[in-house]
Order: sequence, then C-alpha cells, then structure tokens
Amino acid sequence: MPEHPGSAIVRQMTPPEIAPLHEDLTFHGPLSEERAARLIRSLLPLDNAHVLDLGCGWAELLLRTLEAAPTATGTGVDLNAADIARATANAQARGLTARASFHATDVAQWQPDKPADAVIVNGATQVWGGDPLHHTTNALTAARSLLRPGGKLLLGEGFWEREPTEAQLAAMPIPRNQYGSLADLVDLAHTHGYRLLAAEQASLDEWDIFENGHGLAWERWLRDNPNSEHAAEIRAKADTSRNYRLRGWRGTLGLAYLTLLAP
Repeated sequence: MPEHPGSAIVRQMTPPEIAPLHEDLTFHGPLSEERAARLIRSLLPLDNAHVLDLGCGWAELLLRTLEAAPTATGTGVDLNAADIARATANAQARGLTARASFHATDVAQWQPDKPADAVIVNGATQVWGGDPLHHTTNALTAARSLLRPGGKLLLGEGFWEREPTEAQLAAMPIPRNQYGSLADLVDLAHTHGYRLLAAEQASLDEWDIFENGHGLAWERWLRDNPNSEHAAEIRAKADTSRNYRLRGWRGTLGLAYLTLLAP
C-alpha cells in the first residue's frame, strides 16, 4: 500500500512537533497481535537464519520474529531516523541488541552483505520509489534478489477488496490501476517465480485501529494547542486524512499478507 498520507506529516517532526505514531500503535499497519504471531509462524523455521525488514518503521514485527527464532539475526532498514532510533531502543530493552541491527537509510540505495533467509516488506513497497503503478513489481523483484533460493518473503500489500467507485477514487490519492484483486496480486507474485504458502488480509477492525492511531496524534496536538499559529494547518491535514479514509478507501482498499516461497 502507499505510505499513509499522514505518515509524512507525523514523521517530519518539524515544528509543530507531532507525537510519533508508536505512542498510539503497536505496528505501523493494520495488524493485530494474533495475526502478527500467525505471520511470524509462517516464516518459521528460522534456525540460524537472517531476516531483513525493509521499510521497517520501528521494526516491531522484526523484533517479534527474532524473539520467536532465538538463533536468528535480523536487519531493519528505514529512511526515518526517529523510527530507527525507536527500533534500536526497543531491541536494547528486549535483549536483542546482539542479534538486531538497524539502518536509517534509503532502502533503494542500501546493499546487504549477505543473502537473507526471509524478507519482510510490510506495507512498504513504495520504498523503492518510482511510479506507484510499479511499486509491487519493484518490491517482488528486489526481494527475490535479496533472498537465498528457497527463502521466504512476507509481503503486506494493498489490493481492492471491492471495485472502488468514481467518488471514492476522487476522494483518495490512489490510482485505480495501482492495485487489482487479491487473486491478481497472487498471480503477479507467481509471475515473478514465487509460490504462495499462505494468504490472509487485514480485517476492518484492524484497519480502524490503525487509522484511529494515525488520527490521534493530530487530534491530541489540536486539543493541547488550540491557539497556535499552526492550528489551521494541522486541522486541515487531519481533515484531509480523515476524508481519504472515510470517503475513500475504508472497506474498499484491503491489505493482503502473503507468505511467498522464493525460487
């Protein structure tokens, strides 16, 4: 899926400072505790394996994967330095520093020093840049080049749960052709040589929890700074994001979680 329209605003951390998303969200995506545990199990076994999480945010899914695989190591890469600092602090607090490393850099420019046994690209196909219509293909291609033969890709990517109406498309910054159906997404993965091991999708409840977490940072700031010179600007951004959600993609844009076996 494209980066949430609120993310760039929350992540910039320029005045006025908005609270980081991890204060209200466990995962940077529509993902429950139960589903996260199930997705991690789909990557196992990871004995003595190396896991890459690209566009990792604060890397909660990677850290939990390492906790489930005590001999595995992991690397998280994300352009946002604040998120990487949070990931590093969490790794230290959970005793994972020796097995987890993090890089605040552009994924498209970063090169690992060894092949991975598993790659996670969760709602982050945009990190390779380019035309949004090519984001999924870019991610599938890049992940395959990073994986050893027989490795696994955990791909969290958008798809249309139902055909968006013209009114919905007009209300959200996502071109119709950026996504197809869930079956189309799986077929695309297969054309890149992968085989599907498991497929599921975020529920509406998971989406709502995620979207609510995005909105809370703005609303809390507006509550605490009603007379700020920036209040009108922040209110407009919050209102735009809310309309993207409620008049655009809610109940129409899905997020698929695919566990894929690399050739």
